[in-house]
Amino acid sequence: MQTDIDPRSLIGRKAFDRNGDKIGTIDEVYLDDATGVPEWAAVRTGLFSRDAFVPLEPSELVGEELRVPYERALIRDAPDFGVGRHLSPQQEVQLYHHYGIALPPAPPPADRDFGRLAGHGD
Repeated sequence: MQTDIDPRSLIGRKAFDRNGDKIGTIDEVYLDDATGVPEWAAVRTGLFSRDAFVPLEPSELVGEELRVPYERALIRDAPDFGVGRHLSPQQEVQLYHHYGIALPPAPPPADRDFGRLAGHGD
């Protein structure tokens, strides 16, 4: 999906599965902790139903609709973590496994020498 889209603009849009069947309406968008890039959308799957998390990559924004390249049954069977809370790394791993998506590479280790002058010890 395009990464230059304001995640707030996705809220309220309709989401459709790979067959063109309506999944529901986007309630929330979750950003990657390390990059700030929109990573998951919580889609309300029905009036009395729960929100299902869908990956924004490899989904596409087509006009005003989010097209998710998975079948509605798989989306509705996604792990339920509730909305309005932060997704933990373990929950994200469960979602990646559910959708058969390869885990993203781990962020590089922090630069421990940042801010130190060359040739100086602690």
